[in-house]
Amino acid sequence: MISRRNIRVKVMQTLYTLASMDTIALEQQKKTGTTLLNDKLNRSLDLFVVSILYTFRTAQYVETDAMQRASKYLPTAEDLNVNTKIAGNEYMWDVLQNQTFSEKVKEAKLDQYIDDEWIKKLYLQLVQQPEYIKYTTAKERETAREKAILQLIWEKLIWENEALQEHFMEELPGWEDDKDMAAMLMENFFKSSSKINFLNLISAEKREYAHNLMHTVLEKEDYCMELIQPKLINWDAERVALIDLLLLRMGVCEMLYFPTIPTKVTINEYIEIAKQYSTPQSGQFVNGVLDNILKDLERENLIRKQERNRKS
Repeated sequence: MISRRNIRVKVMQTLYTLASMDTIALEQQKKTGTTLLNDKLNRSLDLFVVSILYTFRTAQYVETDAMQRASKYLPTAEDLNVNTKIAGNEYMWDVLQNQTFSEKVKEAKLDQYIDDEWIKKLYLQLVQQPEYIKYTTAKERETAREKAILQLIWEKLIWENEALQEHFMEELPGWEDDKDMAAMLMENFFKSSSKINFLNLISAEKREYAHNLMHTVLEKEDYCMELIQPKLINWDAERVALIDLLLLRMGVCEMLYFPTIPTKVTINEYIEIAKQYSTPQSGQFVNGVLDNILKDLERENLIRKQERNRKS
C-alpha cells in the first residue's frame, strides 16, 4: 500500500530532523534515526486510516439523517423518503468488513479522532453536490461510481476544506507534518483494491529499504558530498536548501548502492519530491545536479544495476 515515494519522503524528513540535532556520533545517529523513522511511518499510516474513517463516516451519516427526519413530529414526504443508497456503498463495505481494518482502528484507538459535528457538516455539504444527486439516482451500482463518490468526499469536502484542515492540525497529532503523506496514501487507496492488509501497510521489503536508505545516506555522507560539491558551481553548499542537499545525497546513494532501482526512476522520484517539499526551483536544481553526477559515475563505470520484477 505504501509506495517507495512515501518511504523516500519519510526518510528525507527523518534525515532533516537528525540534521537539526546537535552533532552526534554515526552509530547514535543511526539508532536515533531508526526510532524516528519508525515513528514517522507508523504515525502517517494512522493518519491515513483516520482519513478513511472520516470519508466513510460522512457517507454513513445518511442513516442518522434519515432516522432523525423520520422521527419528526410532523415529517414531510421528503423526510420519510431520504435516499440512503450511499450507506450501502459496496467499496466502503468491502473495507469495513475487512478484519484488518477494524483491528487497526481498534488497536490504534483511531475512533477518538472522529468529530461527530464535523461529520454532520460534511454530510450536509455532500447532499448538495450534483455528483451525489447523480449517484443516488443511478439505477445500478458500479465499482467506478462507488469509488468516485467516496473520492469526492475525501478530495472536495475533506482535503480542500480549509476549516477542517485547521481542525485536523489542532486535533490530529502529526497532521501538519504528515498530511501530504496521508493524501498520497489516500490517492493510492482509491487506485487499489479494497483487499488491503491494514495491519501490514508496509511490507518487510519496503521497511528494510527505508532503513537501508537512511543508514546508507548517513554512512556515505562524506563521499556523497565529494561528488555533489563540484556540481554546485555558482552555488554555496551552505546556502543550498537543506532539503535539496538531503535529496541529492539520497539520490546519489540510490544510484550507487541500490542496484535494483533504475537510475531514471531515482532521478524522477527526487525531482518530484523536491518540487513538493522544497523551493519552486528545487526540482530543476535536483534534476541538473543528479544528472551530472550520474554521467560522471557512468563514465567511471561505477553504476551497477540489475533487473528487478517489483516496481520501484
